[in-house]
Amino acid sequence: MKLGLINSAWAQTGRDTAYGIRQTAEIGFDTIDIFTDPLDLSDEGFQEILGTTRQVGLPIMSVCCVALGISDFNPTVQHFHLQRCRRYLDLCAAFGAKNLLLVLGEYTWQQEVIPPAEQWATAVAQVQALAEHAAGVGVAIALELEPFKLSLVNTVDTMLAFIGDVGAPEVVRANVDISHLSLMGIGAEQVARLKGLIEHVHLSDCDGKVHGDLPPGRGVVAIKDYMQAIADTGYDGVVSIELEYSPDPDKIEEWVQEAYEQTALILAELGLRE
Repeated sequence: MKLGLINSAWAQTGRDTAYGIRQTAEIGFDTIDIFTDPLDLSDEGFQEILGTTRQVGLPIMSVCCVALGISDFNPTVQHFHLQRCRRYLDLCAAFGAKNLLLVLGEYTWQQEVIPPAEQWATAVAQVQALAEHAAGVGVAIALELEPFKLSLVNTVDTMLAFIGDVGAPEVVRANVDISHLSLMGIGAEQVARLKGLIEHVHLSDCDGKVHGDLPPGRGVVAIKDYMQAIADTGYDGVVSIELEYSPDPDKIEEWVQEAYEQTALILAELGLRE
């Protein structure tokens, strides 16, 4: 497997995007995931990301997209998010990225006003449309499993059901976020159910109670068990570290370095790092 980093880890540095990309390469990561919005990204910003990643030899593997309104009950909002996500897929293709990491929304109004099945069906229809566009540009969609009670996809059961309802498993697949699995009480043994459907992997630690995205070793997640389970499915792609802000922003470099070293050690002990 290859070890990557989501570049949002550098957001608190106050420096330009190129700085984070160069630091990512200097620390030793194999790949990078990009968190940006094509509706905000200027031509200069695009060239900065693409040029810097190529300069330092750091392939872009995934672009992160949060589309919480994709299943909104307003058709105009649905249309906006569909068009925005298509722009994301085009950006993935322009970057040479393998997949779009797609975060779906949550059920509104505690599932009380709008029937949950209706909101689910809306999300499925939207992602089916995206799958067609994704196939056309040669990019996969990796669905995020979120660790929140009202998220549309927050268990292995709902992940499998959503992928099945979309009906394009060669394009729409699963992102396995180790910290999220732990927060939802989903044991490593359940990862086997996603065999053949894992498109991407996120790795971080947490306190077992609240979403945290900490460097490995600072929380309680059984990262090694999850990684072994992922490997046992035959997955041999990229594992991207996802970090939230360092408690000391002035030491963000040390925060990322620590996450890299601890994760690299786990992968080495399991014989998984290429």
